[in-house]
Amino acid sequence: MLVLARKKGESIIIGDQIEVVVLGVEGDVVKLGIQAPKNVQVNRKEVYEAIKQNNREASFKMLDMERLNKLYGKQK
Repeated sequence: MLVLARKKGESIIIGDQIEVVVLGVEGDVVKLGIQAPKNVQVNRKEVYEAIKQNNREASFKMLDMERLNKLYGKQK
């Protein structure tokens, strides 16, 4: 893990297209601005993890439906 110290108004660049700017620091909360191309998804980690979990659950449900359809001879 790369650890950097930045002050308000300073930024870091990730690759050629993503910039992370420190907008402010209030107590133990850091406000960041992220500038990235529209095709790059930017999420908070807890949102990203929830999306991954929902996708996993949906894929298992789809597999179960496919198995049931095969058991009962139903094809799409």
